[in-house]
Amino acid sequence: MLDQEFERIGKRLFSEGLVGGNFGNMSVKDGGSFHITQTGSYLDEPGSPIKVPIIGQVPPKASSEYRVHRAIYLETQHTAIVHAHPAHAVALSLLIDEIVPEDSEGQMLCPTIRVVSAPPGSKELAHEVGSALQLRNVVIARGHGTFAAASSLNEAYLFTSLAEHACRVLFLKEQYLRDRG
Repeated sequence: MLDQEFERIGKRLFSEGLVGGNFGNMSVKDGGSFHITQTGSYLDEPGSPIKVPIIGQVPPKASSEYRVHRAIYLETQHTAIVHAHPAHAVALSLLIDEIVPEDSEGQMLCPTIRVVSAPPGSKELAHEVGSALQLRNVVIARGHGTFAAASSLNEAYLFTSLAEHACRVLFLKEQYLRDRG
């Protein structure tokens, strides 16, 4: 059942262009552990997730972003995480430290999206993302991608899609204003 949920959400992420190739990962908390996609797996065909203890030794096949997932589970009440690489969100994260959506859905569901800076897979990124997600559902790692956390993979996917939509709207608005001269 969990394998099917990972595959279903992975296919949605892939079909919407929120991940490409073998970028991104997902996890679901299960008591004192979590199930995470395998390192290098394609999210539209993720295979069986790897069980990782929240505290303890990490299996070698676990995604390289396991530190961030672990920090989120330790520091928040979230029970599911989607890490994606949506192009507009990543591009905008290179320019500003906080994204303020102007579309109605973005304003309603995530009035601000914080951008954090730390190397992918690092302890610093784990701390920054874990702290940021205590009060929100989505954050962007500068130049890297979104981390969306919620009560289910479906909800985390929704926040991932919402962040990219909000960034795309901001991009299109700026392009329109530039073109109008």
